[in-house]
Amino acid sequence: MRFGFFYREALRGLSRNATPSLAAILTVLLTALVLGVFIPIVQATTGAANEIRSRVLVDVYVAERASTAEVTELRAALVATPNVRSVEFISKGEALKREQARNHDAFELLGSNPLPDSFRITPVDPGAVTAIVDRLAPRGDEGRRTPALGAIDEVRNREEETEKILSATGVVKGMTAGLAALLVLASIALISNTIRLSVFARRREVEVMRLVGATNWFIRWPFVIEGMIVGLAGGLLAVLVLTIAKNTLIDPLSERFALLAAPETIDFPLLVGILLAACVGVSAVGSGITLRRFLRI
Repeated sequence: MRFGFFYREALRGLSRNATPSLAAILTVLLTALVLGVFIPIVQATTGAANEIRSRVLVDVYVAERASTAEVTELRAALVATPNVRSVEFISKGEALKREQARNHDAFELLGSNPLPDSFRITPVDPGAVTAIVDRLAPRGDEGRRTPALGAIDEVRNREEETEKILSATGVVKGMTAGLAALLVLASIALISNTIRLSVFARRREVEVMRLVGATNWFIRWPFVIEGMIVGLAGGLLAVLVLTIAKNTLIDPLSERFALLAAPETIDFPLLVGILLAACVGVSAVGSGITLRRFLRI
């Protein structure tokens, strides 16, 4: 019976304060729409950035004079190197086939295969790939790299390309993280302000309830439930708009644009659940905090 009373009071408050309530619903609607679009974009962008980062490699060229035992020892040393995910051996013949696949006429006039055997290293953390190179071929006093093992002829990590990849992906992740933080802060501020308007419009009613001895939570519960109703209404409207956009725009375009169909993006039913829970939760918490802070109940 108590919950029914609080629920009726919440509905009465919504009907009596239609303008602030509508503003709150519209705020939740817009916030949920932005989040519903932003979350998949961030996931797809991050997935694309991680895919690019996975192309950061280290090539270790084997010296021509190296014996089979030295090559085996080198492989073991590479596998044991920190931050190494995998080590792939590429023979001279395989390297030649790969180059000719890229350019059919490559090495046609040489008559022999000038490419050496090599190991291709994939790092666990692309951002720390320089540490692998420094371990295998540390720099001397003159800044020139010297192989640490006799079987190594040269170590290359495509430094210029690696720096560009790491810089670009770092900027993408930094921007998405910053935008996400700003969006969350803006959402909290907008919802708190609209709920504050609703509370301010009913301040005399709250003062009367306090004078007759109502407890703090007895006063707060209608506002909390009112906030939950507002959040649910705004969330449902946002889900409706997102569903229409998904069926009419996103799904038809996903076959042409790989970013829209990226497997790393969140499933739509899960996204709907997260949005509704966030709308209801943030609105309810915002109602309670705003009421306590500004009315000092």
